[in-house]
Amino acid sequence: MPDKRIDEAVVRSLRQQMGDHVLAPGDAGYDDARHIWNGRFDRRPGAIARCRDAADVKMAVDLARDAGLLPAVKSGGHDYAGNSMCDDGLVIDLSRMNDVAVDADARTVRVGPGARWADVDRETQAFGLVTTGGTVSSVGVAGFTLGGGTGHLVRKYGLALDNLLSVDVVTAGGERLRASEQEHADLFWGLRGGSGNLGIVTSCELRLHDLGTEILAGQIIHPLEAAREALRFYRGFMADAPDDVQCYAFFIRIPPVSPFPESLHGKVAVDLVVSHAGRAALGGKVLGPLRGFGRPVLDTVSLVPYVALQQAFDAGMPAGNRWYSRAHYLADLTDAAIETLVSRVEELPGAFTMVYLEAQGGAIARVAADATAFPHRDAQFALHIFPGWTQASDDEAMIDWARAFHRDMQPHATGGAYVNMLAEDEPDGPQRAYGANRSRLSQLKRRFDPGNLFRLNHNVEPSS
Repeated sequence: MPDKRIDEAVVRSLRQQMGDHVLAPGDAGYDDARHIWNGRFDRRPGAIARCRDAADVKMAVDLARDAGLLPAVKSGGHDYAGNSMCDDGLVIDLSRMNDVAVDADARTVRVGPGARWADVDRETQAFGLVTTGGTVSSVGVAGFTLGGGTGHLVRKYGLALDNLLSVDVVTAGGERLRASEQEHADLFWGLRGGSGNLGIVTSCELRLHDLGTEILAGQIIHPLEAAREALRFYRGFMADAPDDVQCYAFFIRIPPVSPFPESLHGKVAVDLVVSHAGRAALGGKVLGPLRGFGRPVLDTVSLVPYVALQQAFDAGMPAGNRWYSRAHYLADLTDAAIETLVSRVEELPGAFTMVYLEAQGGAIARVAADATAFPHRDAQFALHIFPGWTQASDDEAMIDWARAFHRDMQPHATGGAYVNMLAEDEPDGPQRAYGANRSRLSQLKRRFDPGNLFRLNHNVEPSS
């Protein structure tokens, strides 16, 4: 059956229970609330329920299910596929549920689904504590974590979902459950990697680690003509690097701002973004070979505030731009893969376009592929192709460029993909995201969401 449109009776019912926390077309604030980070999506929901607590979430879920409405779930709203907003249906907006509570003695933090990484870092860093968080501070914690969660600390502390201790969740049937290794362990397995398929998380508890408030980190930039040699060195360096080290190999067009050399302004370059999450003195020795390689045009590696590292990419990913994404996992960064990659990035269209390699291994690989719904434990690198631009007239050209790049890299890839980086137009996305774990997820979907209420996502359908 097709999804029903919201009528006035549904809006009245919402308002009877949530008052002016419900927005409908024509209301003040509606247009601001329906806009999400990816400006490529301009959707108009029938109503937006701005939830204040888990009781509001349960009420909205019950109403959507019983009225036959399509629900979209918005937490941070920072997604490539536009799944946090819908046309005509009901948006369950969690952005106001953004509390962050640190238990410094227990080394844990409980986070509301509307919190962003900037919120978490601010609170945890007051105690010198951290957990694996996103590399853009405006990313929402909940969606990031449920899909996997990678960042500067991932090789040392594991994926964000590996640090997940418990979640409070509202199921499609309206049940409010707490899931952990001790309670509803099967649901907990599926939530760790299954993204939004099994319910709406209303809070999550994450493990924290001692790091302090500073970290050795920075950028080492090489001109494009040195890219092949730089990537071969990067491959060997990361193969032997301790877990404390993470390094991204970005291809970016250098902006005309300080501290980038004027000679590189507007040109494509290789930007090695490196960090060492251990003692600074040891880090200086460990990073020495990387910093000593070749003739970099810029080296900013120094001891910096951890929050500065976490926010370093924010300016390059502003809300409202148009974004698209394609992703691969690589079993190895072969010479052939390097050749294909470098030949493709010589043309880097779009003012905000980036392509990057992210080293895997370390703590990621020490978890079994079937221990959580996230299966990609043995890849050596992840590749992310994400064009960013501002004009709708460029949509077709930018998307076609990313698709062609993705096809060219396919012979070098594992066939898997990170669910948080999937676009909206990848019909094989769930299979690439979950691999052998998809069957178990489908069985859990039948148990916890047999009607596939939560389907505005990279959907795993209930098993028949």
